[in-house]
Amino acid sequence: MAANTDLLETRRAQIFPKLTPAQLARIAPHCTRRTTQVDEILVEEGTVPRGIYIVESGSIEVALPATDIVHESCGYEVLNVLTAGDFSGEMASLSGARALVRIRVSEAGSVLEMSLDELRRMVQDDASLSEMMMRAFILRRLGMLQSGRSEISVLGSSRAGDTLRIREFLSRNAQPYVDIDIDHDPEARALLERFHLSPRDLPVVICGAGEVFRNPANRALADCLGINGTPDDTRVHDVVIVGAGPAGLAAAVYAASEGLDVRIVDTLAPGGQAGTSSRIENYLGFPTGISGAALAGRAMSQAQKFGAQLSVAWQAVRLHCDDWPYAVEMSDGTRLRSRSIVIASGAQYRTLDVANVDTFSGRGIYHAATHLEARMCDGEHVAIVGGGNSAGQAAVFLASSCRHVHILVRSAGLAESMSSYLIRRIEEASNITLHTNTRITDLAGAERLERVSWITGDAQAADNEVRHVFLMTGAAPNTQWLDGCVALDDHGFVRTGADIPADDLGQWRLHRPPYLLETSIPGVFAAGDVRSGSVKRIASAVGEGSITVQFVHRALRDLAEAAEDHASAAA
Repeated sequence: MAANTDLLETRRAQIFPKLTPAQLARIAPHCTRRTTQVDEILVEEGTVPRGIYIVESGSIEVALPATDIVHESCGYEVLNVLTAGDFSGEMASLSGARALVRIRVSEAGSVLEMSLDELRRMVQDDASLSEMMMRAFILRRLGMLQSGRSEISVLGSSRAGDTLRIREFLSRNAQPYVDIDIDHDPEARALLERFHLSPRDLPVVICGAGEVFRNPANRALADCLGINGTPDDTRVHDVVIVGAGPAGLAAAVYAASEGLDVRIVDTLAPGGQAGTSSRIENYLGFPTGISGAALAGRAMSQAQKFGAQLSVAWQAVRLHCDDWPYAVEMSDGTRLRSRSIVIASGAQYRTLDVANVDTFSGRGIYHAATHLEARMCDGEHVAIVGGGNSAGQAAVFLASSCRHVHILVRSAGLAESMSSYLIRRIEEASNITLHTNTRITDLAGAERLERVSWITGDAQAADNEVRHVFLMTGAAPNTQWLDGCVALDDHGFVRTGADIPADDLGQWRLHRPPYLLETSIPGVFAAGDVRSGSVKRIASAVGEGSITVQFVHRALRDLAEAAEDHASAAA
């Protein structure tokens, strides 16, 4: 078995727990009993399962693909054999996404089939079963991620920026894949020949059925792999949340747990900028720290447990706020209708004021410092532009594997923008150098970044053999899609509550003033980094996202009453 042995051995009881007779008795009324035959396929990999299976008698095996796509041999590797009291399923069971494993009957008997709707109701209503099954689902996905097995293979080169984009998209959405680097894998050339590919076609995503996707966009990849499940785009939601960073995830958890119909969309993956942090040590409740990806993954699991729907690789391009319910238009023309909107689209790092910076995006210029990027610059010199906590966390993380880390800031120091514990670690690290009053003036390279020039104070620009630059400076709000709808400040951040000038309330149609986090449009809220005057910290974003929900409830009531009054007056 190729899956992570340590995880299986140390946490097997939690990954594959046995249901007690009392728990089976509670579950049975919510299931359909069916007999099984040897070799019957209950779930085929790549399809959307009808539910999960609880074994009453006989056995079923859960298997990961063991396909060698280079030599065309195929088969499955058994992850575990489930017997009486065991149950199938993992995180895809809650989201309605496609199955990552095949489930086959190995010994005839009987199983209880629980539909996905019943599963969601059970994990919300039964505390003890919820704890057991949620833990098992999360650990099973983690085991698959660490197993090195998947029906999906990514064939690419670290010299191609889109290779990093695809790897990042799959990794941040917890989608297992086999990574084949044409620059280092000796069998990569044979794979190119087998699928009649040339290096110009890279990066390529190959699915288990032999489907080849040449440099697919994130949305096409999400649709192909069924990451988003099959949500109903025609329904009117209670809340549509744009942005799955800490603020959006907190709003999704609280809104869904309070019974609201929640849809959350994001252009990339859960976590936002926080999802790229290697270790967050000043977030309440995690004294030893937690990675941004782990924090986002836990929050998304909570939101899905309560029924929130997530759609990734969905780009909001316009908010239609003239009529209620409102609509958020996506880049493909789809409109998501909702009675309330939470704007949590966050902010993005600003780029360099250097002419050819886009040329090296993903090929030496990065906006995140995760294990993916760290692997590419192992043992090399790197530069980090920025003096905030994200830059400090990246510097400390990269220093453990890189030869030397250069931090470049335009200011005279870090004290005003970075937590003191990070400053101390930077000062104590022998392979981290802080360059104050410094800015990058030039980038050079052929296929990828090879040299960086920067200038300190009034000195002459210095040419440095640095092939990796991490940009973590400033913040530009993601509010282009709100143009002409809600009031923005001079920097493009969303105004809320008492900070909205009277002149910007021309479309306000309620008798009360805007609530604390409400925008200039009733029932449209803003939370987190995108909000004017917000504190740019993860804990603050989580707090704003959570308290927004109490105002959403009030606004839904107010808007419904206003609609009834308008209808009565028209009659």
